[in-house]
Amino acid sequence: MSALVVVGFDNENTADQVLNKLAALQKEYLIDFADACVVVRDASGKIHLKQAINLVGTGAASGGAWGAMWGMLVGLLFLNPLAGLLTGGALGAGAGALSGKLADYGINDDFIRSLGQTIQPGTSALFVLVRRASPDKILPELQQFKGTVLKTSLSNEQEERLRKALHGVQQETRA
Repeated sequence: MSALVVVGFDNENTADQVLNKLAALQKEYLIDFADACVVVRDASGKIHLKQAINLVGTGAASGGAWGAMWGMLVGLLFLNPLAGLLTGGALGAGAGALSGKLADYGINDDFIRSLGQTIQPGTSALFVLVRRASPDKILPELQQFKGTVLKTSLSNEQEERLRKALHGVQQETRA
């Protein structure tokens, strides 16, 4: 079961740094997240979302490939596979980009925007939908960032461990 974790930071760049750190830890198989999003509220109060998964680009690429393949096959029927390839690729890419733009994968964008409105101007927040994690190895890596837990779906005990780790409090080791 996935868990949602939202952590706020005192400046606009820290959430990006933490996401980069988590991506490196994901390559080491210490965490597996389904979705992540950085929210930055600039000094003027405007909200900026940075999705970890670019659905528009992914949709355009896959739609373009499928469209090119089908266009070439239809073009063969009319003895002009090159025109079919180009037309099908363009139409497929456009349809894929549109479907990516309309899709909402992982964390709900409306939820992200509404919670993003609550952070102070000049700050950032990181939204992560975690599938699996090794907290004993991840939490020490996050101590340097000094974040504040804004919202989680973790148990009370797990949330408290996260809060302590983000504030640099040493964890007790269990024997």
